[in-house]
Amino acid sequence: MSFSRKILLWYSKNKRDLPWRSTKDPYKIWLSEIMLQQTRVAQGMPYYYKFVERFPSILDLAKASEEEILKMWQGLGYYSRARNLHATAKMIVQDYGGIFPSTYKELLKLKGVGDYTASAIASICFDEPRPVVDGNVFRVLARYFGVELAINSTEGTKYFKQLATEIMAVDDIRDYNQGIMEFGSIQCAPKNPDCAHCPMNDSCVAFQEQKVAMLPVKKGKTKVRKRFFNYLVLLTPKRKTILKQRRDKGIWRHLWEFPLFESDTIIDPQKVEVHIMDMIFKNGGFKIHKYNEAPIVHKLSHQHLYTTFWIIGTNKEFDDGIDLSELEKYPVPVLIADFMNTFKNLYF
Repeated sequence: MSFSRKILLWYSKNKRDLPWRSTKDPYKIWLSEIMLQQTRVAQGMPYYYKFVERFPSILDLAKASEEEILKMWQGLGYYSRARNLHATAKMIVQDYGGIFPSTYKELLKLKGVGDYTASAIASICFDEPRPVVDGNVFRVLARYFGVELAINSTEGTKYFKQLATEIMAVDDIRDYNQGIMEFGSIQCAPKNPDCAHCPMNDSCVAFQEQKVAMLPVKKGKTKVRKRFFNYLVLLTPKRKTILKQRRDKGIWRHLWEFPLFESDTIIDPQKVEVHIMDMIFKNGGFKIHKYNEAPIVHKLSHQHLYTTFWIIGTNKEFDDGIDLSELEKYPVPVLIADFMNTFKNLYF
């Protein structure tokens, strides 16, 4: 039995009942694929339901404000996906009359849609024979065929794409692509895969040669950068505070946060006072309280944020002050949202 037939047989017996499995609507398939990039199904599922309910069509999504979309995306991370989602929705409405492109080549023109996502939509919705190659597929192919090329090398990427094309089930591409991704997610898992009960173990090179833990190969590791964030949480007599919107192209673009300054290391209250006087209060008139004694470590893919929240009491009111009860309306990073949830129990 061929590799693709084994995958299809396994999938028919083991596929999970997921909401996007019962549709060929490209809008819903696209939505699920964007949401599940670098996100577990269990984490992404509530967001999928929430978005489909609030935005039942691509037109509804295009009409929404970016701020509403970011707020609904809050907690899912990698916020560029949400911004691209919105940009693509508007592009489809404006340039394609609200109708999703139906070919791989046209899908690639959409913002935030690369080879994998275009292949997934083209194959699942329009039965175009395009192989999907994501992290799960890399792992399955590397182990089953014993490929030791680095999956993140130019040579490796090209090789795996060619291999995936040669072995795909052209006549049943919709189920095959979903099947191989499902197989990698459930059966051929990254850690501690259940090889003893795998229906493919008799022909899996990695299993036969005891190389399962060694494959797939990935060259180099991205160095994690340490950053030290200091958030200034102002409290005025009228129970208001200040939020700023991030405008740069770094992390959390267009999300809201408390006034921030970044330091080279963990700093003491005296140094924080100097920054406060430079940033906000030229003549003093405030009281400072360190909210969390030890920094909160927030881990992102390539950086770890060591964060301290400083509570700043002041008698001054600000023209752009925000009532504490209104904070939850703003789209904020999950780091800020978690702080707000505990903070409001003490101060709201």
